[in-house]
Amino acid sequence: MTLIKRIFVAALLLVLPLAATAQNALTEDRVRELVRETILANPEILVEAIAILEERAAQDRVTGSADMIAAQREQLEQDPNAPVLANADGDVTIVEFFDYNCPYCRRAAPTIENLVEADPGIRLVYREWPILGEGSVFAARAALASRQQGLYEEFHWAMMDMSGRAEERSVLTIAAEIGLDIDQLRADMESPEVAEHIETSMRLADLLGITGTPTFILGENLVPGAVEQEVLQRLVDEVREEQAQ
Repeated sequence: MTLIKRIFVAALLLVLPLAATAQNALTEDRVRELVRETILANPEILVEAIAILEERAAQDRVTGSADMIAAQREQLEQDPNAPVLANADGDVTIVEFFDYNCPYCRRAAPTIENLVEADPGIRLVYREWPILGEGSVFAARAALASRQQGLYEEFHWAMMDMSGRAEERSVLTIAAEIGLDIDQLRADMESPEVAEHIETSMRLADLLGITGTPTFILGENLVPGAVEQEVLQRLVDEVREEQAQ
């Protein structure tokens, strides 16, 4: 919707209650005239009207997001093709969409480590979502392939702790440092399971309206950005309380 249309609709939201009290039905032209008169007489009304629109849109996004999370919960939390860290039998699941080249994901990594250490009931599901270039795709494929050698967790944290961009050379250097067989890794990177995981991440991100990394999903909450540990713990506690009811 263009800005002009938004302004018109916003003003109309405030004019309609007044128009509804009129004894005679108003024509469309008269309603438009009332809107223009209202704007000219009270230009500050636009701020209030647009705020109403934005609040309603935000409420709609939250409701829609919660509904979509509920519809996709099985895929989000129980996908057998997604890495699970921390307590695999934990009572609260956190799903994280991330990219190894995302500085905010790297910033959030210590927060997640501290969170799962402080709360042993957390189950952590990772969705590799490489959206920041070819290096990110290579890194995601390598990480997913490392599962075949039982070293995903070590590889993941080493990648999150790296400096500089994740590209083929830097990724393989870290892979070698943690003991991965590079030839096997390269072969496993071409497996259908690796491609399927990334495709599923792309599909889920599109369905949920996720626009950046990191993004966390806890219960019905979609939480973007490198949030503080206290915020995540509060949401974990809320989900735990809801499950206990």
